[in-house]
Amino acid sequence: MVRNPPNAAAAVNSALTVPFGVVVAVGVRLARRPSLWRTAWRQCRGLAAPRWWQGPPYLPLPPATYLRFRLQTMYGGAGVLPTGNVTESAADVLRWLEWSRVERDALVSR
Repeated sequence: MVRNPPNAAAAVNSALTVPFGVVVAVGVRLARRPSLWRTAWRQCRGLAAPRWWQGPPYLPLPPATYLRFRLQTMYGGAGVLPTGNVTESAADVLRWLEWSRVERDALVSR
């Protein structure tokens, strides 16, 4: 896996923003789904840029280039999060977490 230098990752991450409403909506929905807490923790830990704590925004975010690529493959276009429907964006994140949990469980049970 290719890792970006920590300062470069932090600089790029600061340019990519997720609407606050989406973050809150994901948090509220996730709080109601304890079965996804462990999966969310694993994904956060696994996708966080290396040494994320050493530079702004001091959050365990994935590198912006990776996030932009994933958004582009999911939504098409320029690789930005659709801002029209906060509820649907939050539901997309929870569907992805559910899919991640099911896939991991399938791999572990083999």
